[in-house]
Amino acid sequence: MSAPTECLRCKGPMAVGLVLDRGDYNIGIVQQWIEGAPETSFWTGLKTKGRESFKVLTYRCDRCGNLESYATERVDQ
Repeated sequence: MSAPTECLRCKGPMAVGLVLDRGDYNIGIVQQWIEGAPETSFWTGLKTKGRESFKVLTYRCDRCGNLESYATERVDQ
């Protein structure tokens, strides 16, 4: 998939970025999409082992601020 260059709502220009998540010690990490419904885990908060995951890139419209997120780059676990 190619990067969007034009906003779907107002046709303004799109800029690549990310929605920042905070991990241990407040370290910034890239958001991930994990397949399947969320299942809680006592030890890790959520069960993710054995599930496909992808990094999330988000594009923002310079004109209207609309955000579009795409998960195309697989994360190896």
